[in-house]
Amino acid sequence: MAEMTGIRERLLALRDEPYAVFQRRLIPSLPPERIVGVRTPALRALARELAGTAQAEEFLAAAPHELFEENQLHAFLIERIGGFPECLAAVERFLPFVDNWATCDQLTPPCFARHAGELREPARRMMADAHPYTVRFGLGLLMRHFLGERFEPGVLEEAAAVRREEYYVRMMVAWLFATALDQQYDAALPYVAQVRLETWTRRKAIQKALESRRIDEARKSELRAIRARL
Repeated sequence: MAEMTGIRERLLALRDEPYAVFQRRLIPSLPPERIVGVRTPALRALARELAGTAQAEEFLAAAPHELFEENQLHAFLIERIGGFPECLAAVERFLPFVDNWATCDQLTPPCFARHAGELREPARRMMADAHPYTVRFGLGLLMRHFLGERFEPGVLEEAAAVRREEYYVRMMVAWLFATALDQQYDAALPYVAQVRLETWTRRKAIQKALESRRIDEARKSELRAIRARL
């Protein structure tokens, strides 16, 4: 427990109150006192220092954590696990304790990119979970790893089948389809042109796609016409 106290003290020594105020606005779902304002580069540097130590192992075993920055540090320590099975297991142990979009989205282990072909089934498992941020993480796996060279139409069907009420899940579905409109336009277009997604999700997906610099003006005109009919 002394080791845990030491990590908390180090985080508090790195706090930046103006940055905490900024972060509290970005993550309104968390009580403000749980965000102390440690910048991401400092958290990643601490993760590099602690990775592989007994102190890190004790910290990883101590979830759930109280501070947002402790969750961030936990995520960045997981990212430093090089073996894919071990890293995936650590992710799945941690996801039930993830309670905000930032920790969910910033957990991107490098070894996942090297084993992307093995992530489809874990993504399905996560998207069927009861916990909203586990669902969001599973959708993120599809978005990052299965809209490019590993794309197949079933990816979009699986994403469209996720119907949840939580705002941060719905936004991730919209983000995935906006990304699909960028990378797989012809396959993704029917999902926003027809009633294959909720109207709210269709609007958000089109909005995000229109903000993309990678989608050409002809396609944006088509998307605007679809949005006008919603």
